[in-house]
Amino acid sequence: MKTLKYLQRNEFLLDVDLWRLFANLEELNKISLSFVENFFETVKEHVTESGSPTNFISMLRKFFQGDLCQTHQIYCLNYTTAVFYLEKLRQREDFGIYLKWCEQKEQCRRLHLTELLVAPLHRLTRYPLLLNNIWKRSTDETEKDSIWSLKEKVEKSIRDLEGKVKWLDNFQKFRQLHEVIIWPEVWDRDKRFFVPGVSRIFKENSGENVLSSASRLLHDGRLTLAESTRLLDVYLFLFDDFLLITKIKRNKKKYGGSDTGLTLVCPSLAPELQSVVREGGFCQVLDQPIPLDRLILKNVDPIHVTVFSLQNAFLIQHENRYGQCIAVFLLQAQTESAKVATTLSVSSSFILLPRKSSTKRLLPHEFSNIVASCLM
Repeated sequence: MKTLKYLQRNEFLLDVDLWRLFANLEELNKISLSFVENFFETVKEHVTESGSPTNFISMLRKFFQGDLCQTHQIYCLNYTTAVFYLEKLRQREDFGIYLKWCEQKEQCRRLHLTELLVAPLHRLTRYPLLLNNIWKRSTDETEKDSIWSLKEKVEKSIRDLEGKVKWLDNFQKFRQLHEVIIWPEVWDRDKRFFVPGVSRIFKENSGENVLSSASRLLHDGRLTLAESTRLLDVYLFLFDDFLLITKIKRNKKKYGGSDTGLTLVCPSLAPELQSVVREGGFCQVLDQPIPLDRLILKNVDPIHVTVFSLQNAFLIQHENRYGQCIAVFLLQAQTESAKVATTLSVSSSFILLPRKSSTKRLLPHEFSNIVASCLM
């Protein structure tokens, strides 16, 4: 951080946002150092019996219920954004030179910036262990009760913080999936549909309701789809209630809207999807989502597809509510292990699929109200 500040004072890397990358790291270091100094000073007085248990407990409360935990929380809540931002900066040549020079310094102990940024998170999880060791060695019952109570509060604070960090990470992933997955208009998928002059009455295609949360994403991966005349690169997204097959397309202007080449990639995305995004690609929905309760998964014996030189193939069949087959997809994985992972994930999702209530029938008066509202 000091090196970056020095460079910015000399008008280098001026557009790098210190807060987005390091957040309140300087404040965190000062408070952590103050805690260590006060802690050892209080322990020394406690051992020599020149200090009272009350002073020791008040010192612990001051830091763990105040500055120390609060400062850690601010840093931890920014961590996902910092890693996200770092991935963007890595693509710049000037920032890469700065990063390489810093990571070669002896103070870094051969650690990379990503490993150094996560260190305060690890330190926070060690504080309950410290309090537990103090509690074990304490002899005063009142003091033990106070330390145990403080330890439980710190643990609860960490659990709450972990939930917030996980939510922020899922939000970043969810937002990127919305940017990557493109939903074509109905007339782009099928040229038979034609509604001249009144297209404004149709609701635009949107994946907001379909992709309601990234935490619902169970599995995703790159596959090959066998069509009648060609093999097509596709990307499969398995959610907890449906399967989505998309075709990989590369059009940087359509996806990013900029030629800077600095595509922001969420670190929690699968490596295969990260590479697609970095290449300026996006995933265009190939067909309608396949509900898991309408999906049939079949293994394909290699002898049946030898003529097409397909390996590690399996079949996905989409049936409508009447049991009629409305789509079939012959997919090929890159390796046998990738095929097993994909098919196992799909099969396991059948077990996790919640039982949906049967379709609700409209009562006569409800049907009449709907018809009346449509005719108004």
